[in-house]
Amino acid sequence: MKLYVGNLSQDISDSQLREIFLPFGDVESAKIITDRYTGGPRGFGFVEMSTRENGERAINELNGKMIGDRKIIVNQARSRPPGGGSGGYRPRGGNRGRF
Repeated sequence: MKLYVGNLSQDISDSQLREIFLPFGDVESAKIITDRYTGGPRGFGFVEMSTRENGERAINELNGKMIGDRKIIVNQARSRPPGGGSGGYRPRGGNRGRF
């Protein structure tokens, strides 16, 4: 089960994120998302738990828990829409309000 983890401190690492979720079962992956331009953390990440039961237990125990100086958000990750879903359609060239 893939989990979204939000409101993370800027200084948390992938390995620290993994450690937070290990008490709830096997962690297949833990990844802090970074800004593509600055390389700095964006304040959220994803954790993949080995089973749905472990993921649900982690959500129930960790959502709203204080980690460092932040109250984290933990819920089931939503799948991305086809094409990445990072923004709307913006035509390049073509009709830009011209008649």
